[in-house]
Amino acid sequence: MSDVTRSYLPAAGRDLFLPLYDPIVKFLGGGAARTALVAQAELRPAHRVFDLGCGTGTMAIQIKKQLPDVKIVALDPDPKALARARKKAAREGVAIQFDQGFGDKLPYAASSFDRVLSSLMFHHLAATERANVLREVHRVLTADGEFHMMDFEGPEDHKHGWISHLLHSHAHIKDNSAVVILDMLKKAGFSKATKVGSRKMVFGAVAYYRAQV
Repeated sequence: MSDVTRSYLPAAGRDLFLPLYDPIVKFLGGGAARTALVAQAELRPAHRVFDLGCGTGTMAIQIKKQLPDVKIVALDPDPKALARARKKAAREGVAIQFDQGFGDKLPYAASSFDRVLSSLMFHHLAATERANVLREVHRVLTADGEFHMMDFEGPEDHKHGWISHLLHSHAHIKDNSAVVILDMLKKAGFSKATKVGSRKMVFGAVAYYRAQV
C-alpha cells in the first residue's frame, strides 16, 4: 500500500515498549475495556467488521474467536505491531486480514463494513488528521453501519495517571474531550453520535462512543 513510509506514533508510544505492550495493557485493565467495546457494538455473525488502528491485533482476534463467522479486516501503520498481530492470529488459528496503512486514506471501497471499531487509537492522531480519518470511517460504513470507539478522555473530562503520560503524548490527549470528539463525528457525516459511557483504569479514564451513519 502507498504512504506506509509516513511517520506515525507506534502502538506502544515507542518501539522500545512494544514487547511489553500486550502484558502491560492487560494488567492495567485493557482487556476488560476492549470487551466492553465489543459488547457495545452488538456484532452479528453476518457482519463485516473493520478494526481501525488494530495494533498487535488483540481485539480483532478476540472478536474472531467469539464470532468465527464474522469477517474481520484490521489495519495499522506499524509493521512491527502487525507482525506480532499476524503471529498471534496464527497461534490462535483464526483468519484475519491484517493490512498496513493509514486511517485517513483507507484502501477499501465505500460501504465495505457493517461495523468499524477502534480501541485506544484516536489520541495517536494529530489534530490535522482526525477529521479525514472520521470521514473515511463514514465512507466505508454501510448505510446502517456504526462506528464504535474507545479512547482516553481529555483532561477536561478526567485527570490522567502517570502511566498514560509515559506511554502517550499528552499533547494529543488534550484534544480528546467529549465535546470535541462528538462535534468531529457529526461534521464527518454521522447522523447520530453519542458518548455511551466511561471507565476508570489505572492508566487513565477511557470514554466510549457510538456513531451511526
